[in-house]
Amino acid sequence: MEAFYRTHAYLVEHTNAPVRRDLMDEIDWNDRLIGIKGTRGVGKTTFLLQYAKEKFGTDRSCLFINMNNFYFSGHTIVDFADEFQRHGGKVLLIDQVFKHPGWSKELRTCYDRFPNLKIVFTGSSVMRLKEENHELRNIVKSYNLRGFSFREYLNLQANMNFRAYTLNDILENHEVIAKSVLAKIHPLDYLQDYMHHGFYPFFLEKRNFSENLLKTMNMMVEVDILLIKQIELKYLSKIKKLLYLLAVEGPKAPNVSQLANDIETSRATVMNYIKYLADARLINMVYPIGEEFPKKPGKIMMHNSNLMYPIYPVKVEEQDVLETFFVNSLWKDHKVNKGDKNSSFLVDGTMPFKVCSEGMKVKNNPEIIYALHKAEIGRGNQIPLWLFGFLY
Repeated sequence: MEAFYRTHAYLVEHTNAPVRRDLMDEIDWNDRLIGIKGTRGVGKTTFLLQYAKEKFGTDRSCLFINMNNFYFSGHTIVDFADEFQRHGGKVLLIDQVFKHPGWSKELRTCYDRFPNLKIVFTGSSVMRLKEENHELRNIVKSYNLRGFSFREYLNLQANMNFRAYTLNDILENHEVIAKSVLAKIHPLDYLQDYMHHGFYPFFLEKRNFSENLLKTMNMMVEVDILLIKQIELKYLSKIKKLLYLLAVEGPKAPNVSQLANDIETSRATVMNYIKYLADARLINMVYPIGEEFPKKPGKIMMHNSNLMYPIYPVKVEEQDVLETFFVNSLWKDHKVNKGDKNSSFLVDGTMPFKVCSEGMKVKNNPEIIYALHKAEIGRGNQIPLWLFGFLY
């Protein structure tokens, strides 16, 4: 136990979260079992350690453990939690819980057996906490940690403190909001860098970002999809090839029959793999209004614009990048469907949006909201694209 305390103290002391994530204030920390999901690379480990540092400092009533530790090959979470709470432990932070076999049943046992112990754990976005782990259904509170928004990236890079706005705020007051931001900074000076490398916090590390992102993407497929969905290793190359083909095709409706032919599997398996890639936050499936999985999506896009560059950087089209940025910014709190011939997307079933690149001729249709790239400030139903990066 002492070795775990020492590791915890070292990690907390050396944790430096340059951006305080809003999720820290959205979570009800009074709940006894809290799951924090998120795609690989968005900073879940740092988030747990930041919580420990902020709320407990060096107090030994809180302890961070990682299921990668070989100790847990021979010991259960229940036994560890029992010993920890007998040492006065009150809050156990478990990183990468899915690495431990039978983790959900053990968390249930801990919940029932140790009423004075709070457990906060991290897991992959691929995990379906309540749907696939029925023992946790009524007791776990689940949250999602996302990558940096453009607002968070801007705050970090320019040492600012801009707040987030709701979509309604932006639609009604975008000119006032834009002016308040422009009084301090020119967001367009930062937008391209964000779309290239600003979503994942590890861009701050002194390593090649594209190589790091490729490694992360491979881990998403090899660990998050194969391990959690219990897919045999021999199918790994098929899933990777599918992701590559979808990325190279750009945002459009997939030809499922052709993809099945290309990776030598059935149409049903292709659709399942597409769903896994979406769960891993590698792609987004955009459906026509009223349709959903297992139907074929109306459009498949990369989950965020950063993912577009390392796979096939020669072919990245600006319009595709801008639309990917827009959808990713809205995805957290809004339903995004495929638009009709006049619009790019339909948001929340009622609002048609058209994403416009620089120089695109805009025939102003009062029924449509335009998201304009390279516009610093908008007017009426024409809103600067960068401002949608302030939604979280």
